[in-house]
Amino acid sequence: MEKYKLAEQDYNAGMKYKDIAEKYNVTLNTVKSWKKRHGWYRDRGAPELKGVHTKERGGASNGNKHAVGNKGGAAPKNNQNALKHGLYSKYMPDETLEIMNSMKEMSAPDLIWNQIQIQYAAIIRAQKIMWVENAEDETRVQTQAGFGDSGSDKYEYQFAWDKQANFLNAQSRAMSTLSGLIKQFIAIADEHDERKAKLNQIIASTDNIQARTALIKGAEKDTTLLNKLLDVAKGGNGDLE
Repeated sequence: MEKYKLAEQDYNAGMKYKDIAEKYNVTLNTVKSWKKRHGWYRDRGAPELKGVHTKERGGASNGNKHAVGNKGGAAPKNNQNALKHGLYSKYMPDETLEIMNSMKEMSAPDLIWNQIQIQYAAIIRAQKIMWVENAEDETRVQTQAGFGDSGSDKYEYQFAWDKQANFLNAQSRAMSTLSGLIKQFIAIADEHDERKAKLNQIIASTDNIQARTALIKGAEKDTTLLNKLLDVAKGGNGDLE
């Protein structure tokens, strides 16, 4: 049974929002969104939740205009309260809402720092996934299976030069994105933010990757691999010796 269904049973039994959140390891806002989205209704026989007692206040002072245009206690026309709160809880998945709620306490530098870590991890992981062994590195992928006597299998071939070019282009874009994120973080983070020191390690590592990329592209003297790839692209066998 889904969490929200089990939580609804606990709610009907009189359990408080806070206790439900702790039981199912979710945020308090997630429990409230479940109640609103799935229309929880507490049975009359169930214990009532204890509300927060607030001190009663008198009416507004003479001349107060806070409620001008607000008839009968309803929100003024074009009020965005429902858009800010109800719309999200109605259409967003519970997991997405929980992530959004956890981000409320995060600052702008925190958000950018998370993006830096994700982007950097993707760049490092791509080194292994998209690595081209040599000029003869070829990948064959079956795109269609034939059936019957008249059917035939179809394959797509990815040659070394094509895979390497795609890798270099993708890596260049990823590096540019990472560089932009780092600049944003440095611009808005506190001067004494300890994460600035960690950026030196990331920058040093990406500089090393960029140096290897430049070597493959021919920016350095050793262009052997690139020349072999070009030879294969022209119909050769990549053997330049």
